Amino acid sequence: MRPFEQAEALLGDLTTPAFVRLLAAASDLSLILGEDGRILDLACGGTLPPLPLDDWIGQNWNTLLTSDSQPKALELMRDAEQAQPWRQLNFEASPATWAALCLAVRTPGSPHTLVMARDLSTQSGLQQRLVQAQQAMERDYWSFRQAETRYRHLFHVAQEAVLVVDAGTSKVLEANPAAQQLIGGPAGRPLVGASFPIGFDQRSAERVTDALASVRVTGGLQRLRAELAGAAGEVEIGLSTYRQEGTSHLLVRAWPATAGQADETLPTHAMLLTLARSGPDALVVTDLEGRVLSANGAFVELAQLGAEDQARGQSLDRWLGRSGVDLSVLISNLRQRGAVRLFGTTLRGEFGASTDVEISATVVPHGEHSYLGFTIRDVGRRLRAEGNRPADMERAVGKLTELVGRLPLKAIVGETSDLIERMCIEAALELTRDNRASAAEMLGLSRQSLYVKLRRHNMVDSSVSPDN
Repeated sequence: MRPFEQAEALLGDLTTPAFVRLLAAASDLSLILGEDGRILDLACGGTLPPLPLDDWIGQNWNTLLTSDSQPKALELMRDAEQAQPWRQLNFEASPATWAALCLAVRTPGSPHTLVMARDLSTQSGLQQRLVQAQQAMERDYWSFRQAETRYRHLFHVAQEAVLVVDAGTSKVLEANPAAQQLIGGPAGRPLVGASFPIGFDQRSAERVTDALASVRVTGGLQRLRAELAGAAGEVEIGLSTYRQEGTSHLLVRAWPATAGQADETLPTHAMLLTLARSGPDALVVTDLEGRVLSANGAFVELAQLGAEDQARGQSLDRWLGRSGVDLSVLISNLRQRGAVRLFGTTLRGEFGASTDVEISATVVPHGEHSYLGFTIRDVGRRLRAEGNRPADMERAVGKLTELVGRLPLKAIVGETSDLIERMCIEAALELTRDNRASAAEMLGLSRQSLYVKLRRHNMVDSSVSPDN
């Protein structure tokens, strides 16, 4: 601590008002304590949290401190004549404690002690957020490490050859042991760092190069057969693309081709499967809860995904227009009827694109389990046939405008509300093919409430009960 050397010459005698202003500028809260530690007076010079300051006068200041701060307060009072050092004390406050940085000063010849306190609430909040951010980062870090460990384990034990290729340079970035054995061959040619394709005969290498170029441009999936160099056999190759940290990568999978007919003479069911995988309409197979098990390239493109793997395990509801409603209505109808045709909705892409689609779906039994198959067709370019609804809407709007001047605005708004409510109910019944349970769910109503509204709008026979 270094005191002023010319304080009297430069500052002069400080008057009491000047001294009080100096304390207010130097601290947020100033306390004057008696010899017994009671608070004789206090002054607040800053913005503090709600504190019962008026109730503090006359109390021993030790009783206002938390138990862990009371020993530090005693040390602070012992150092009062030297006015050092600053110590953090916690005051009892509601609903939480108030943290302050305190300094005690006792002038020679005076029985009173001056305690100056600086508010640490802002710093405490920042420290708490910093700790929470560090904890969140640690959790994310360990979650990432665990995911990386699982990926590395699966990558190395997989029997299918897997290579990761840089889409820009065609350099092999990673290759698992199965790829090294299948494509590297007995000569043990290292794959990592080599230019892909590698290990194929000349004709097959050209086909693979063309397929890679196509995947780079379209982002779709490609599958083909290729001959390994040195008459080492034929393999099937699957190509897809994904992005990581702003860079495109190619995922290459390879496995020995099964003996049988050539691609040109595939059995009928295999040809049908090939058509489904490469057809222009999006095809999706889900479990009974709507989680995606498989999807073709058209769906991957329509949903703006990089690869089919990004869709697997996700709920189909993630991409359908009315989130939480459309899939529920589809599944409900499939369970009741076994099939749904031409269900109109929209499909949202990962990057915000929205496409008008028609969905047909069916239940697919397979052994002891059943699955749901969805055919999704893009109808965005289809010319919409003009129905009667626009004309009905124009007539309804015309009737409403005629009421202006004849009825108060409140009554006209009520008429408008009834018209919109009726049209929404009609649309819901049309979408669900008159399934009231599904329509009520789509509108966010109970079935009983929907029935009451149908009765009010004369849209149902009065003799029909809600359970029909």
